[in-house]
Amino acid sequence: MVTKEEIMKIAILSKLSVEEDEIDKLTEDMSEIISFADTINNAADIESDFDNINNLSNAFREDEVVPSLPREEILKNAKDSDDGCFMVKNIMK
Repeated sequence: MVTKEEIMKIAILSKLSVEEDEIDKLTEDMSEIISFADTINNAADIESDFDNINNLSNAFREDEVVPSLPREEILKNAKDSDDGCFMVKNIMK
């Protein structure tokens, strides 16, 4: 169970302003959150088939080098290019 003093300490460390009438609700909420986290932590770590329901051994394809368009073809509609690269406006001022 979380105490009011712990809630106030957390509020001070977090630089949060907490009104007196909010402390009881925050204490209750924090206790519920910690209780839920404890429930999850205490759950049995049983290996299940949910992590591989499609029985895939390797879902990734191999990297293959494939031909690309020539650089001139890619840049032919560019408004401005320099040394094979697109030129763009600098928007940072």
